[in-house]
Amino acid sequence: MVGLGTMGRALLLNMADKGNAVAGFDIDPEKAHSLVSDGGAPVDGFTDIKEFVQSIHRPRAIMILVPAGAPVDSVLNSLSPYLEEGDFVIDGGNSYFKDTDRRLKEMEGKGFGFMGMGVSGGEKGARLGPSMMPGGTEAQYERVRPVLESIAAHHNGTPCVARMGLGSAGHYVKTVHNGIEYAMMQLISEVYDVMKDYHPSDRDCADHFAGWAEGPAGGYLLEITAHILRYPDDKGQGM
Repeated sequence: MVGLGTMGRALLLNMADKGNAVAGFDIDPEKAHSLVSDGGAPVDGFTDIKEFVQSIHRPRAIMILVPAGAPVDSVLNSLSPYLEEGDFVIDGGNSYFKDTDRRLKEMEGKGFGFMGMGVSGGEKGARLGPSMMPGGTEAQYERVRPVLESIAAHHNGTPCVARMGLGSAGHYVKTVHNGIEYAMMQLISEVYDVMKDYHPSDRDCADHFAGWAEGPAGGYLLEITAHILRYPDDKGQGM
């Protein structure tokens, strides 16, 4: 894992907890050298990119979780001199899907594989079980599928991860996912604004959201909305 910020660190420790052999890299020594799994086992952390790459068994699969845009290109340029044929890199950030297509061509031109993968669930999801939307070839996906399935959230016994298709399919699906999620957040905000005219108490509003969360429109966003509205502030009132 390259990038041990909030998401990268959580996802790496999730992998370690599930028994996967992992290593992490970050330019910040404190982040790189403070990795400990829930089981208490230390996780190898590096601040030297060459040492990090050479520590990984071939053929290598390296995930990067850094901010979208120029940081992704910078990481790929730093990794490339030390990669070998058969290695491939997974971009697990929120990259623009057209950038993913460009990077795929650039990496394949150097003899390496590249996969874009959407990761949903935030820090808690990354640590305890995210939903993941990888692209890439079938062969690439099969190489990392056991690891991804081991760390994914599960719904009715099925891991919440599936290959979306070739090229930038994973990042494209994540873009659509984000658009739907943000629209739902806007809708919840507008419903709350209207409800306040009829239910001055946030606890009354919370009861309505909790009821909807139990119905066909239910989901995480409605659940946490109800929870937030019931959470008392320093005056004992709703947030």
